[in-house]
Amino acid sequence: MTIEVDYRFPPGIDAEKQAKVIAIGQTAGTWDARFAHREQALRSHLGEVVKGLTQPDGSSIVTIRFPEANVENDVSSLLTMIFGKYSMAGPAKVIAVRLPEHYGRRPQVGMSGIRERLGVFDRPLIMAIFKPALGLSADDHAATLQEVSSAGLDIIKDDEILGDLQGVPTLKRLEACRQVLDEVKQQTGRTVLYAVNVTGAADKLIEKARLLVRQGANALLLNVLTYGFSVLDALAADPEIKVPIFAHPAFAGALCGSPDYGMAYSVVLGTLMAHCGADAVLYPAHYGSLPFDPAEEARIRDNLRSRNVFPVPSAGIHPGIVPQALADYGQEVILNAGTGIMDHPDGPAAGVQAFFEALDWLKQGESWEAEKLPVGPLRRALEKWGKLK
Repeated sequence: MTIEVDYRFPPGIDAEKQAKVIAIGQTAGTWDARFAHREQALRSHLGEVVKGLTQPDGSSIVTIRFPEANVENDVSSLLTMIFGKYSMAGPAKVIAVRLPEHYGRRPQVGMSGIRERLGVFDRPLIMAIFKPALGLSADDHAATLQEVSSAGLDIIKDDEILGDLQGVPTLKRLEACRQVLDEVKQQTGRTVLYAVNVTGAADKLIEKARLLVRQGANALLLNVLTYGFSVLDALAADPEIKVPIFAHPAFAGALCGSPDYGMAYSVVLGTLMAHCGADAVLYPAHYGSLPFDPAEEARIRDNLRSRNVFPVPSAGIHPGIVPQALADYGQEVILNAGTGIMDHPDGPAAGVQAFFEALDWLKQGESWEAEKLPVGPLRRALEKWGKLK
């Protein structure tokens, strides 16, 4: 079996030469006549340049095929092989990685499992973020959760910058919020997922995640790119951690933002996350508050769904984007809103209600002009944030 990687070289780079450097340098390491007597053994580990195309702008895209035997069926060894040392050799960007279906790890829960746990099968899921991110007490978190849960929210998550801090320890937050989750379950029969941010030193993080699950955490949030793909893999593989893992894209811009260096967002947040055990992956929507390429967003969506991983477009999501989001995603999406729920003029519960009103209004095919809407949460949301043009 082989692994194919597409590299893009900017104009002015000898793409053919650099591709050969990658194919040899990232596999056998060196290759010349001195090793002729070992050619058969070495050749089975050599990378191979299989295709090269010059683009209209003068850049080049080259495909290199790597033997799967060179890696350990995980993302960490894969990255070391396809872009390890060479990532420091000059302009080049990994724009696609094609892996065998069996490579890496599938999610323990995934899209289908998240829907089963929530008992929601026929609409997009609505997710909120605790805001403000810092400065709230555990009781503040519980009060906010009570408010949004009463309005029908499906999922809430910690902000990615909220760690296990002295003022509001993770276990204390979980304890306060778990009481709310239990009350909602008892009173309505509904499950609400709370993705708790799992953080800490490498030698303690996995055990902390196990402890959180034992204490009632029904989902986890992980900053995968700052803590490492191997941490995600370990969490996803652990038999004691059978809860959905929401992967956050923090630090992705440092890896993907340059046009001529690093890796494409669709590789990092799509392919690699999908082969490393994430159950749902957050990333910017192109109509949100962060600049993002809609084609890359679509590739992320498709890469994730191909392995039963929920796409979670985020960053600046509010009720006014619902028509475009459903046009882009259909029903299989989690709409993740922070300020788009928490900063609703009438409070967080109204923020949640506005999303559900948007889904119903869209289903009925009614006008999306704010002045034509009945007075209520959706109209108030559109008056504040507008609608996507």
